[in-house]
Amino acid sequence: MTAMTKFFQSIRFRIALVFVLLMIIALELLGAFFVRQMEQQNLATFQQQITLPKYLTDQITTALRDKDTDTGNHQIQDVLSGLNNTNIQEAQVIDKTGTIRGTISVSGQQTIGQKTTDINAQKALAGDQSYLQTRTINEGGDRKELMTTPLGATNGRLKDIPGVIVVKASLSPVYKNINNVMKLFIIAGLVALIASIALALFLARTLTRPIEQINEQTTKIADGDYSMVNHIYGSDELSQLAMSVNELSMRIEESTETVNAERNRLDSVLTHMADGVLAANRRGEVTIINQAAADFVGVDREEALGKNVIDLLHLKNKRTLREMLENLDDFRVDLSDDSKDLLVQAYVSLIKRQSGFISGLVVVLHNITEQQRIDSERRMFVSNVSHELRTPLTSVRSYVDALAEGAINDPDMAQNFLGVVQDETQRMIRMINDLLELSRLDQGTMDVKLEVINLNSLFNFVLNRFDMILENDAKNDESPSKRYNILREFTKEDVWVEVDPDKFTQVLDNIMNNAVKYSPDGGTITARLIKTKTRAILSISDQGLGIPRKDLDNIFNRFFRVDKSRSRAQGGTGLGLAISKEVVEKFNGRIWVDSVENKGSTFYISLAYVDEVPEDDWDAE
Repeated sequence: MTAMTKFFQSIRFRIALVFVLLMIIALELLGAFFVRQMEQQNLATFQQQITLPKYLTDQITTALRDKDTDTGNHQIQDVLSGLNNTNIQEAQVIDKTGTIRGTISVSGQQTIGQKTTDINAQKALAGDQSYLQTRTINEGGDRKELMTTPLGATNGRLKDIPGVIVVKASLSPVYKNINNVMKLFIIAGLVALIASIALALFLARTLTRPIEQINEQTTKIADGDYSMVNHIYGSDELSQLAMSVNELSMRIEESTETVNAERNRLDSVLTHMADGVLAANRRGEVTIINQAAADFVGVDREEALGKNVIDLLHLKNKRTLREMLENLDDFRVDLSDDSKDLLVQAYVSLIKRQSGFISGLVVVLHNITEQQRIDSERRMFVSNVSHELRTPLTSVRSYVDALAEGAINDPDMAQNFLGVVQDETQRMIRMINDLLELSRLDQGTMDVKLEVINLNSLFNFVLNRFDMILENDAKNDESPSKRYNILREFTKEDVWVEVDPDKFTQVLDNIMNNAVKYSPDGGTITARLIKTKTRAILSISDQGLGIPRKDLDNIFNRFFRVDKSRSRAQGGTGLGLAISKEVVEKFNGRIWVDSVENKGSTFYISLAYVDEVPEDDWDAE
């Protein structure tokens, strides 16, 4: 749009146009009235100028009444010849019979004695009051005034008049004067019009400039810019409007800052909430969703906006939008897929206006997957503890009852029964101690004394102890129940790690005990220690029955046994690997297992090693 087009569409042009149009109308009306008045006055003056004096009309009347026509005509001609009026071009005297008796026109002398053809004069001679005293005719483009004056009329009555006199005069001087005045009036009007246009534009600009500034300010306010302030120069309505807009701008800026602060605070809260939050309108279309909710449903936040909340939460054929709006009870939603197990608790609340109109709803999604897992593990733990404790207690009670019923009187049987009771009691004590240690690990109250140790030496120390146990068994028993061989594959570099030596020795003992228990007679247990760029990894492999693949994920669970009957027979509590996992993770390490059924298992422990160890710290070693 060009600047000229904008100008013609502006209110400034409209105000100026209205002002100029009013000026033109006023000038036109004034000019028309002025010209009309001037024309009437000039014509009246001109008529007075061409009206014959009364003494001349009386002479002509006397001549017309003279019975001697020739004498009368001479008298009339003498009177007409004596007229000294430059405005009169022609004057004819007509008697009552309509005969022309005299004229001042040289070319019209031949008409004397002829009948007049002037209808208006004939009407006047006939006494018709409808005749025109003055009338205008056009001859050769020149306007002329014809004045018909009855002679000898008494009190304006036309009866018995001797004749009339018809005077013809050119109106050119009159209209020439009027035209000259009109030219002056037009020139003055044009000057006044130009001046009025300039004044109108100036006044329009004076009026519209504050409006333009207010419009510019409101446009900037709409764009979020509140820096512009209108200057107030007066106390008129526009100044008051500008003052109100300034106040409005300040109020909107304050409100916007407050709203933005609240929005940022809300966005920050929603972003960092662990619970998922989404809002939907009354049609169920999602309008707000935080990152947690987007992660729960497995879509991007932008992609989720506009989707139906029923489809987003996979509630189709389970729950309708109306049911969610009418029933605000919380419910569970299973959002599990191939990549994750996810169970959430959904809490629904309505968004209501002050009138009570429901404009939407808010759904809060609380992840209860871990809680469900913990509850399940707690129930399983209680069940396992009850089961594990009930078995030795049942054995103790059975043997005590047998002793009470008389077996105590048999020394050999009593000694055997008391031995079983003692073994089962020790087993329960070990189980309770393991449970207490797990409890301390869970609560973070276990006393851990971290030291930087040489992992090579500690690992060798543990393995040497098992070699010594095997040698002692061979010396004390000619046919030991199981023989095994420990193979070492260690890195030649010293590996220093920061652990609690006692607790880590317990971990290695647990893994080695399991390797010994489940290794076949004459099997080989391979102990390895390697050093990577950032980690130290040790492993213990056996050649036992191995662990089924379906049980690998549960091997570190509390009370879990692959072969429960065999584990109990060997005195296991099912807590050793669980304790080992907790201890290793306490040292920021990781423990895992690889196993092939009927071929053996390998337990791995990964720890971060210390790069540099001050030699002074190990002088005592």
